Amino acid sequence: MNAAHGATASERRSQRYCPPNPSVANALSIGQILIGLGNGDERFREIIEALPAAIYMTDAAGRITFYNQAAAALWGRHPQLGEERWCGSWKLYWPDGSRLAHDECSMAVALKTGRPVRGVEAVAERHDGSRVPFASHPIPIFAPSGELIGGVNMLVDLSDRKSSEESARRLAAIVQSSDDAIVSKDLSGIISSWNAGATRLFGFSADEVIGKSIMVIIPPERANEEQSILARLRRGERIDHFETVRRRKDGKLIDVSLTVSPIHGANGRVIGASKIARDITERKHAQEQQRLLLGEIMHRVKNTLATVQAIATRTLRRAPAEERDAFTARLHALSKAHDLLTSDTWDRAPMRGVVAAALSPFQQGRFAVTGPNVPLNASKVLHLTLALHELATNATKYGALSNAAGRVVLSWHTADGECLKVRWQETGGPAVSSPGDKGFGSLLIEHTFDAVRFAYAPQGLCCEFALPVACEP
Repeated sequence: MNAAHGATASERRSQRYCPPNPSVANALSIGQILIGLGNGDERFREIIEALPAAIYMTDAAGRITFYNQAAAALWGRHPQLGEERWCGSWKLYWPDGSRLAHDECSMAVALKTGRPVRGVEAVAERHDGSRVPFASHPIPIFAPSGELIGGVNMLVDLSDRKSSEESARRLAAIVQSSDDAIVSKDLSGIISSWNAGATRLFGFSADEVIGKSIMVIIPPERANEEQSILARLRRGERIDHFETVRRRKDGKLIDVSLTVSPIHGANGRVIGASKIARDITERKHAQEQQRLLLGEIMHRVKNTLATVQAIATRTLRRAPAEERDAFTARLHALSKAHDLLTSDTWDRAPMRGVVAAALSPFQQGRFAVTGPNVPLNASKVLHLTLALHELATNATKYGALSNAAGRVVLSWHTADGECLKVRWQETGGPAVSSPGDKGFGSLLIEHTFDAVRFAYAPQGLCCEFALPVACEP
């Protein structure tokens, strides 16, 4: 490392602006003329220092005679004036990574040939190992007599441009290798880009569709969709997961999910759109298969329940009618629970739907229902349906629903995010007392749920229980 590198800021400033020999003074004078300044060295220094561009000068032998702070920042060092030659960089490389000798850099070429060199790119390595890509623009300086007396060079930092180019290359590689169809178009619907995924999905090559209307892949009966999409894009809206149908080159229709994003120009105005199309044919087919399968399962469940009911009716033909009717009602409650599950997804149903289905056979105007609409898995749906059926049946026979004035308040809330606490409160019915023997409903609730509590107050039965929901799949 040279002595200037460890000098103070004032010493380095003095070194940069005090020419070591007459040729430096001549070079600086010519530099003043070149930039149209005649106000002396101090004015020259102030203006050059204020420039964000890295600028330095050399004498005819290539010795550095002047550089501004922007040049020192680009190099990451302060070279010693009058001693270091050609360029103040610690090390130089060509863009391909091969080493570039200082005496082969653009400034050396300009001084050796006497001709300006424009925009040659190189990479400067600093002391800390970081590298800065730059373009140099050296100009040889001649005395009035025609004698070469030095050169001035401007270095343009290309870091941002290189970073943008690298990002653009990465984005292009991602777009081109994507399995999804990625297409861009202008606000007239004219296709401007078409990746390999679009070719695989729609069958058209890029050459066949670029410059043509996007309508080439839209079925005629869905032409109005494109006008709606374009209108939303002009308003700057993004369209997510729009499921529709598009047409392949061979005429085959395919189900796709579209995500369309507006493309903004430099002035911020929408100039086009980027469209991602994903083939959802297999998903649609799977959904249809699932629908058919659930229908078949539901059909079999109902057949099974009907068979059970027939067997029970035959087996219990000598049992009291009340017992036969209670058993049949429980089967009907289970059937409704299965209907609720298959109407949405097989493995879960919303709490409010479960409550509505379980209480539907009873007097609806007699219930006040409050609580969050949390999802329940299939087993809890069946258990809760039977529990509510038993409570409502008991209320109809002996409790609040056995007269014209009684009411039932059914409420629930989540506790600590781990369980659902349910409360069944009857009011306005006949006075109740604790039964001597536990019935089917009480035993079912006690063996199915946690924290079960029955309170037989004179004003009406209160039943509370909890079921875990924290680990619902």
